[in-house]
Amino acid sequence: MKYKIRYEKDCLKYLKKLDRNTQVRIINAINQLPFGDVKKLQGNIDDYRLRVGNYRVVFSKDDENILISIIKIAPRGEVYKR
Repeated sequence: MKYKIRYEKDCLKYLKKLDRNTQVRIINAINQLPFGDVKKLQGNIDDYRLRVGNYRVVFSKDDENILISIIKIAPRGEVYKR
């Protein structure tokens, strides 16, 4: 099952600031979702995290609409602060 991927505006803005190699690694990992180093976040019903090196991608998955929403992309130390 192939999911549609929707990025939040802040995520695209953050991705553009990163160097090219890191951008490619993160985008390739996101395109592989829901596979990869994915764990469910505690306390949130539909939120998951994808690990890409030192970066974390927080996303939610909607199986009904076959949609993955990328909520936040940030280094490991910053991503869980909301």
